[in-house]
Amino acid sequence: MALSLYVDTVRWRAHQQSVAEQFPGLIPVCKGNGYGFGHERLAEEAIRLGADILAVGTTYEAAQIKDLFGGDLLVLTPYRLGEEPVPLPDRAIRSVSSVEGVRGLVGARVVIEVMSSMKRHGVSEDDLVKLHSAIDDVRLEGFAIHLPLDRTDGSDAVEEVFTWMERLRAARLPLHTLFVSHLKAGELERLRTQFPQTRFRARIGTRLWLGDHEATEYRGAVLDVTRVAKGERFGYRQQKAGEDGHLVVVAGGTSHGVGLEAPKAMHGVMPRAKGVARAGLATINRNLSPFVWAGKQRWFAEPPHMQVSILFLPGDVAPPAVGDELVAHLRHTTTQFDRVVDR
Repeated sequence: MALSLYVDTVRWRAHQQSVAEQFPGLIPVCKGNGYGFGHERLAEEAIRLGADILAVGTTYEAAQIKDLFGGDLLVLTPYRLGEEPVPLPDRAIRSVSSVEGVRGLVGARVVIEVMSSMKRHGVSEDDLVKLHSAIDDVRLEGFAIHLPLDRTDGSDAVEEVFTWMERLRAARLPLHTLFVSHLKAGELERLRTQFPQTRFRARIGTRLWLGDHEATEYRGAVLDVTRVAKGERFGYRQQKAGEDGHLVVVAGGTSHGVGLEAPKAMHGVMPRAKGVARAGLATINRNLSPFVWAGKQRWFAEPPHMQVSILFLPGDVAPPAVGDELVAHLRHTTTQFDRVVDR
């Protein structure tokens, strides 16, 4: 009995191929938990796509993936002076976001990140003049810009890239390759038209692996179903049942990522109102689970355990049988499955 990830493999790969066709020369991203699929699976899919570079999050991930993928490995986390050294093959490419970082990687293959409106990390316009002497001692693979997902000020992503390309050109820095993130296919084509001498490499993760929501589905197997009467105590904390119903024990707990939720950026009155309502319910131990039965997401009977969750079904809902599977709405990047089933 397991928490399973079901993959409509034909559909999933068809989506990958469509993204690859929209973004020629794309660089697949495999970081964190492998977007819910795992590093080994995504390395295999990247090879299937014919990728020559695989982007990973950290040097530690690169060390894990180097035996799974034979092409170049682009480490997205910028190099920092004094960081713990991790043995990597020569095909590893380090991202750098400071002049000092470039000078600390003599002889290495590097991609230099510029500071975008993300304001996360990157060299500034004032740093460009200092790069001339620094890049002589490294093998420069190109520059990179990481753009925001939303532009609430109405600004244009292409214009931001244009501005940086002009800055780099004015500073007489090499413009043979620019690595970009979070651009649409049409926006990338505009850049290619404007700068035909530059090769643009799109680093894509979420859109590539998770862009077709119907291609994948999590399901938790039902392990036990127990009738409970109003007022009966149950669970670790021995709470009382508020009404007659059933306790449904389903595979999937905190070790799988069930019950974990990242903070969300909310825009508009309605999403904020729903957030306030959820927070209010949580104060009286009413927390909605990700598991669905009879067309509705069901409430946790108590906080999820390490490997299972206990749900409460009211008495007027026919319970599932042991062995049934409940669809679970889980976030791929925080979920660890027990098994994957290719359909």
